[in-house]
Amino acid sequence: MEEGTQAAESPAVAWIFPGQGAQRPGMGLPWRDDPSWSVVDQISEIAGRDVGSLLLDADADALRETDVAQLATFALEMVIADALRIAPGDGTPSPTAYAGHSLGEYSALAAAGILSLTDATRLVVARGRAMLAATRERKGTMGVLIGLSGAEADQLVKEVQQAGHEVWVANRNAADQFVVSGTEEGVDAVADAVVKPGRLARIPVAGAFHTPLMAPAAADLRAALVRTPFQPGRAVVVANVDAQPHDGSADWPGLATAQLTSPVLWADSVDVLIGELGCGSVLEIGPGKALTNLVKRSGWTVTVRSVSTPDAMS
Repeated sequence: MEEGTQAAESPAVAWIFPGQGAQRPGMGLPWRDDPSWSVVDQISEIAGRDVGSLLLDADADALRETDVAQLATFALEMVIADALRIAPGDGTPSPTAYAGHSLGEYSALAAAGILSLTDATRLVVARGRAMLAATRERKGTMGVLIGLSGAEADQLVKEVQQAGHEVWVANRNAADQFVVSGTEEGVDAVADAVVKPGRLARIPVAGAFHTPLMAPAAADLRAALVRTPFQPGRAVVVANVDAQPHDGSADWPGLATAQLTSPVLWADSVDVLIGELGCGSVLEIGPGKALTNLVKRSGWTVTVRSVSTPDAMS
């Protein structure tokens, strides 16, 4: 896309949800007295654990565990989505489309009504457990490649693979931001091979997410996905694996299974939300502003803001 491409003026709104990595200690504190905090109680009952304590009291080390991080992040995003829907007279139009980055895709499916809160929570728990088991079976790590084009990132990873390392491009976040994922040796080799002005910033995770090394987790998760009903929903969700809009169709068990072993096509998803679906406003729902910043870097001229606290709703 050309820099500064103007989206068609449109009241259409996209809601987007960040994934694991956005979590932070105390992220639930601003919401604990909000009426939508009741959603946390519902999720706690479904998940069989005290999710409120994760949002209020868990430290950074506890939140780094993938099953904990995923459940806590999902819960906060459901609280905020609920608060936005019941906010009196805020004038916020209903979303035309949704998308979520990795874990955030489950928040998007629940917010769109394609998954019930109960089913989405159960899948997030199953996904977290499956991914945790896979990381314990075979450790991995991830890193962000910054300052390289897509062609340069692909060529770099290809050369490292040809040297015998297991590493892949796992997230295509922006024109100059790519996440690589694989074994520790593979990501080390990418770091050694990258040439300035490019650089690699490590991500503190213990798994090679969105790569073939997650195949055992994908197999475990699929067993839960095929038993789960996906409903028509209120609007489409743009899927990570193909950057295409999908309603509550039979595609989702396959899409969500493939997501664990496939790259997240985030930059393409943003292009579809804005360029194809005509969303002139984008709202990031959840902790942090990572996706907001990626939209701002996308080249589209749209209204974009993040909501992580009640004050940000106004």
